[in-house]
Amino acid sequence: MTRSLLHTLAHLVDATSQSLSRHPRRIMGGLGVLLLGTGVTAFGIAPLAPDASDLPVRQVIEALDTSAQLDINSPTALPAAPLVLFRSDTTRRDDTAQSLLQRLGVPDSQAQAFLRNDPLARQLLQAGRAGRPVSVEASDQQQLLRLTARWLSADERGFTRLVVEKNPQGGLSSRLEQGALTASARLASGVIRSSLFAATDEAGIPDPVAIQLAEMFSSDIDFRRDLRQGDRFSVVYESLEADGESLRTGRVLSAEFVNDGKEREAVWFEEPGHKGGYYGFDGQSSRRYYLASPLEFSRVSSGYGMRFHPITGGRKAHMGVDYAAPTGTPVRTIGDGVVEFAGEQRGYGNVIYIKHRSNQMTVYAHLSRIGVNKGQRVEQGQTIGAVGSTGASTGPHLHLEFRDNGVHVDPLSIARQSESIPVPPALRQRFDAVAQMQRMQLDAAASIQQASAE
Repeated sequence: MTRSLLHTLAHLVDATSQSLSRHPRRIMGGLGVLLLGTGVTAFGIAPLAPDASDLPVRQVIEALDTSAQLDINSPTALPAAPLVLFRSDTTRRDDTAQSLLQRLGVPDSQAQAFLRNDPLARQLLQAGRAGRPVSVEASDQQQLLRLTARWLSADERGFTRLVVEKNPQGGLSSRLEQGALTASARLASGVIRSSLFAATDEAGIPDPVAIQLAEMFSSDIDFRRDLRQGDRFSVVYESLEADGESLRTGRVLSAEFVNDGKEREAVWFEEPGHKGGYYGFDGQSSRRYYLASPLEFSRVSSGYGMRFHPITGGRKAHMGVDYAAPTGTPVRTIGDGVVEFAGEQRGYGNVIYIKHRSNQMTVYAHLSRIGVNKGQRVEQGQTIGAVGSTGASTGPHLHLEFRDNGVHVDPLSIARQSESIPVPPALRQRFDAVAQMQRMQLDAAASIQQASAE
């Protein structure tokens, strides 16, 4: 646009402004025509600009001076941050200081010697201490900067934390710290294809949880004979953790098991001053007066009734149930009661008699160890001794008898026939709140399996 045109437009705008104040309506119409004409003019002159595709293209190449070096003493120079490497693993039964650190990517001879010789650090690799979580921080030269390990305390209610770290002088120091375990809920589910333990292994569920699962439903399901392909289960259980690392499992909080199309559910409920137990979501206890087995998920080697006697020969009535198990396996009472006799007795070897309500009695024979005394009160599930092979026995096993007013009864039928215990009425509102929360978690656990199947 030329200078004269600009001058003309400026004069026109000034004149228009003065006229607008005197004849606003007439001038507004004229201004609209003027603006429209200007727009047309602008549209008409735009193509006169050069086409971008016709502009000349030039390539500029400039050499860079690479000889210049960064002056590390310069106040503007940024120091390089030290590189720290992190890695975690767990101890193995045959680990040495060298094998552990090499597996962690820290072939540091100074650190190896320290773990072997320092009294506190040596506790990490004591014999049989497998499965302890260990984490390390190392320099880019693969030198140990810090090692942290955790393991359960003796009472398993807390944990010990070992810290080994490099001090400013370049040496290593160690210390032991005590911490409290924290509980978090974990959800899992699975489908039976062959056995319960195969299914729980496939679902990544620890064995102690699988054993509890079997215990919870043992009064209603015979896990040796009643399982069917396609049976499914969901479970919510405690993980007891140290600094976010799981050290052991805790109690099963709730579970659901569908066996042969029948649903069975249980939720743990405990209030201060009341004995905890498993209940159905309807408030009826899953805990019966008698457990289905005195051993945790063991194998019945000889049932109740007539059999060929392994010692005397010939057919003879077997008045109890034999459970095959290694010597030393804990034996527990199947019901609350009082110890009537604890000692040695003829073919029973080391034996315990426990008297229960309504003149009922249980007998635990061939024990390697007795852990109770006559007159002692015991609670259902309490350990009273250990499996052995004392008395008339061909190998380690537990012989269990149940007597009702002196008459022998098949122990395997007792648990299913015994009554369940309902939630006390005063605690029902609190129970309903716990059950509702657990119901939601179980549904979430079941959705995990469904999503995996899809």
